[in-house]
Amino acid sequence: MVIPYPRIPPTIVSIGPIAIRWYSVMYVVGYVLGYRLVLKRIETGRTSISRADLDNLIWYLVVGMLLGARVVYVLVYGRAEYAAHPLEAFAIWRGGLSFHGAITGMAVAIALFARRYRYSILDVTDLVALCGAPGLFFGRLGNFINGELYGRPSNVPWAMIFPTDPLHVPRHPSQLYEAFAEGVILSALLWWIDGVARARGWERPGLITGVFLIGYAIVRFSLEFARQPDAQLGLVIGSLSMGQLLSMIMLAVGVVLLGMVYRGRGDPQLAGHQE
Repeated sequence: MVIPYPRIPPTIVSIGPIAIRWYSVMYVVGYVLGYRLVLKRIETGRTSISRADLDNLIWYLVVGMLLGARVVYVLVYGRAEYAAHPLEAFAIWRGGLSFHGAITGMAVAIALFARRYRYSILDVTDLVALCGAPGLFFGRLGNFINGELYGRPSNVPWAMIFPTDPLHVPRHPSQLYEAFAEGVILSALLWWIDGVARARGWERPGLITGVFLIGYAIVRFSLEFARQPDAQLGLVIGSLSMGQLLSMIMLAVGVVLLGMVYRGRGDPQLAGHQE
């Protein structure tokens, strides 16, 4: 028994070569939600970022996310394919983005933004992690609508047959697992820790960033066992996928960061915005 896959056309509307897709809309919804949450933090004085600099930060993040996600995907997941057809690496509209690459790209973008506008790097990464985590729900929902990044074959009662699966066998709807775990549970954890840390005096620049890196890495590593490995790579070391290896690196970075934060060796930059 399987649950019928809801066949939602990936394209909402198309006019000639221009098409509006659900996947793109989900990303926009995630960014809008994050933007509104940041505005709320600004209004309540919970961040040092000014309203005037917020729009600049968004542009830095968008560019950093797209470049990082594409570069890592090309170099890690599709090296052979793009080595044979290098110009295809620029065809980002055809898909092929890495979440771990997006995080790396946004980290570089935040560092550049913080240097340019004189903010603490960890203050900015905390803000982006906290307000951006809920958007992960919509990104994974976009994956589900596209019928991509589906799970491994399974006989669980809620298994689905994805139309994009060449084998057409029941599989884990792993996109929904990740949407709930990353966008709901992890997000709720971050907001709860933020409130508790503030109330009990545990708040430090980098706390939310470190918890996000560790939390996401654990969630992603665990759920990769239910997710179908990338066809072009398969399992890279034993029973581990490339996503799990990258998550292990992410976990290590998060642990080191938290250790530095609570040993007083956090962000060496400015503690806040200076005119």
